Amino acid sequence: MALLEVRNLGIAFGGLQAVSQLDMTIETGHLYGLIGPNGAGKTTAFNMLTGMYTPTEGNITLDGVDITGKTPEFISKHGVARTFQNIRLFDGLSVLDNVKLGLHNQMKYSMWDGIFRTPKYRVKEAEMNHQAMKLLKIFDLDKEANLLASSLPYGKQRKLEIARALATNPKLLLLDEPAAGMNPQETDELMKTVRFVRDEFGIAILLIEHDMNFVMGICEEITVLDHGQCIAHGTGKEVRNNPKVVAAYLGGE
Repeated sequence: MALLEVRNLGIAFGGLQAVSQLDMTIETGHLYGLIGPNGAGKTTAFNMLTGMYTPTEGNITLDGVDITGKTPEFISKHGVARTFQNIRLFDGLSVLDNVKLGLHNQMKYSMWDGIFRTPKYRVKEAEMNHQAMKLLKIFDLDKEANLLASSLPYGKQRKLEIARALATNPKLLLLDEPAAGMNPQETDELMKTVRFVRDEFGIAILLIEHDMNFVMGICEEITVLDHGQCIAHGTGKEVRNNPKVVAAYLGGE
């Protein structure tokens, strides 16, 4: 059974059909790309997969569980995490605390334990600190653990956002334009990071990206959207040479 199965997925806003009959099958350990020109429906698809939008047609199955139209909290607890095109960190919190927030669904103490700082609270907090520091070390951010998230350079902020998403222990990680705003050196480093995350954590990764070299260099399978509809699907080479894809990005005659 595939980790994620998307069948005939679609959503309409009033009379506008934003996404129509989207199909995707993603296996565990898969690096999958969802691409298309601006306004193609990519982020709308992400928002349906994460419960921010409710589909008007089709269904989404994650590891055998129907998550169609479920709440973001339900979907997160069942194993989907995401990052956003515009980095959304808690700038006023430390790097460590940002990652600890990703561990919130694994907290095992009560509200009263937290209020009165009981021994159980202190034990669980120590465990969370340990887990968060392990993640930061993986991303070479452990030395910045006590700095404010806002003080990190752009590339490290993006890594921190991925680390926080991984703290939720996902089966599927959605990356929304992870290379946006990065210089070539940062983009190359991010490619290595994404591959490392897939291999180290054994999860599937679905990403949206406008940098075609990034997508072609990292994704094993790609779906191309244009005006909410799939116009191509296949490997990077197959997609790159598809006349419909060339027309969608560069314009037809």
